[in-house]
Amino acid sequence: MTPRRVIRSYMIIAAIYTLSASLIWSVNTLFLLKAGLTIAEVFIANAAFTAGMVIFEIPTGVLADTAGRRASFLLSVLVLSASTLAYLGVSQTGGGVLAFSIVSIFLGLGFTFYSGAVEAWLVDALKATGYQGGLDSVFSRGAMVTGAAMLIGSVGGGFLGNVDLVLPFIGRAALLLLAFVVAYFTMHDLGYTPRALKLARIPAEMRTVADASVTYGWRQSNLRLLMLAGAIQSGFIMWAFYAWQPYFLELFGDPNAVYIAGIITALLSLATIAGNWLVERLTRRDGKRTTIIIAAVAVFILCMIGVGLTSSFYLAVTLFLIAMGTTGISQPVRQSYIHQLAPSEQRATIVSVDSMFASGGGIVSQVALGQVAQTGGIAQGYVIGGIFSALCLPLLLLLRRRPSPADVIVGRASLQGGQAGQGLPANTCVDCTPQHPVVDASAGS
Repeated sequence: MTPRRVIRSYMIIAAIYTLSASLIWSVNTLFLLKAGLTIAEVFIANAAFTAGMVIFEIPTGVLADTAGRRASFLLSVLVLSASTLAYLGVSQTGGGVLAFSIVSIFLGLGFTFYSGAVEAWLVDALKATGYQGGLDSVFSRGAMVTGAAMLIGSVGGGFLGNVDLVLPFIGRAALLLLAFVVAYFTMHDLGYTPRALKLARIPAEMRTVADASVTYGWRQSNLRLLMLAGAIQSGFIMWAFYAWQPYFLELFGDPNAVYIAGIITALLSLATIAGNWLVERLTRRDGKRTTIIIAAVAVFILCMIGVGLTSSFYLAVTLFLIAMGTTGISQPVRQSYIHQLAPSEQRATIVSVDSMFASGGGIVSQVALGQVAQTGGIAQGYVIGGIFSALCLPLLLLLRRRPSPADVIVGRASLQGGQAGQGLPANTCVDCTPQHPVVDASAGS
């Protein structure tokens, strides 16, 4: 394997996976409402999905860090495919919020097999094959590929849903099986040696992963601040991404125009891709990653509050597109920051812990804002959620004040000016962290 082949495999796998997932993104809320759930119950079911992700993050992290990242991904697509079909079964048999919530927990299980595993596989495989480039550009290009897949999937799902809201879910299950076949033949653990996992060892392995998540994640003050800020913003995003479907169709004046939801989701993909495209331009010069993240989050918050304040369909959509575009900027930069501090053996664990923090924020936000939407309207949810998201800014500002090699961007101009010979800059190595990084002793347990 060469770095080029590793990156190509990653792009193909991520594209198919995202294509399958995005088929239902523009219709999921509408599907649940048609199945008889209220808007509050919709977000209870979504919160159950997020709770599943929190519950299973550590157990599936054990699998990824023992049996291997490839095995974890293959299990992900199998569980998601079966759970998606079960989701359809609940709707066809008249199941209520409890039944949808139970299936949603298994959907969360499927996604936890994915979270962390594929990123960890990519970074370790690139290191093993001698890759010398920057992670920011790989993640941003990967995000552009998945954004394009999301564009295709969301438009296709919207038009399929206009025919029958069941069709996008059937398409998702089929594409997930295709992802299984592709990954089986192209995704092999490189730079990491899987080890046998016995049932009797699972509790001990879970304690090991939990200890590693504390030692290499929570006790590193920089990662702790980044994860807490991510939990606040991600929790709101989880609600906002599904709340806009009925809200924008109401502003549009036709709640049955499902194809409009597909078009808007496609535009969201383009906005995210545009944000990803800007990452390489923003990291060409020396600077700090936290500068980019803070600016992107501030714009995100202002736009989301504006979505709730306006009664104009076109202005609300425009503000929402800008807000999602900022996430396309901040997320690859944030990923790079995390991987600069994550040692190879605990890479999947730390990414999973970060995802668990985000999911924890999502549980609280979806239930709380779902109730706000039920009683005061979805627009009020955007205003309250946007204001609450501003709480992540002090955490990010504090993070910026703490010096860290992971925060330093050495732009291309500096490299071309001769600084490359003075040692690898922070954004050009795959694993800048020693196997046993210094833990912030002042952080406590």
